[in-house]
Formats: sequence, structure tokens, C-alpha cells
Amino acid sequence: MVKLRLRRAGKKRAAFFRIVATDSRVQRDGIYIDLIGTYNPINGETKINEEIALKWLSDGAQPTDTVRDILSKHGIMKKFHDLKQDKTVVKKPAVKKPAVKKAPAKKPAAAKPAAKPAAKK
Repeated sequence: MVKLRLRRAGKKRAAFFRIVATDSRVQRDGIYIDLIGTYNPINGETKINEEIALKWLSDGAQPTDTVRDILSKHGIMKKFHDLKQDKTVVKKPAVKKPAVKKAPAKKPAAAKPAAKPAAKK
């Protein structure tokens, strides 16, 4: 499962995080699939590539609680919710097959009684 989570960078007592898409089995600071943005908790500055974040969310990536809060503050979770609602509301019209008119069924002719053989005397 792909998760959107924080990857720690920076030095001691000066944490800096990258918001990344990564496999859930990989360690916190391990390799990642895609860089989505950055988060600096010291001054609260965040930079997020909205297009990439929406792509991963629509592909089924699950954000951690902290990343979900960060995305919500930027309005990305609301946009994702609206996109999901639009997809469920707009459905393709069902393709109707043209009705095939069946010819009226012919009634079987009445069975004629079999001719009786002449009686022998």
C-alpha cells in the first residue's frame, strides 16, 4: 500500500520534513517513490505540489494523520473530496440496445388425424 507521509531531514533539533509517497513497508527515512512537498515545523512553512498530491490521492494512496492535516490546511483534501463526488454523480448513460421486433409466432397447423387402414373382412 502506498502512503503519503513525512520523511525527516535536517540536523539535530532543526527538523525539516519532506512529504513523500512511499510504500508502507519502507522505514521512515528510507527510499520513496515521489516527492510531493516539504514541511518546516520550526516556522510552519509548507510547500506542496498540488497536482502530484491529487494524483497520488486519486490513485489510492493513504495519507498519515499529520500529512492529512497539512493537506487539509492547503485545501487539497477538499478538492480531492469534490473530485470524488463529481465522479460518483456523473455516470455514463446506459447504452440501450435497439429493440428487436420479433415476428409473430406462427401457430402450428392443426394435426390431421392419421388415415385409418381399411378393415379386413
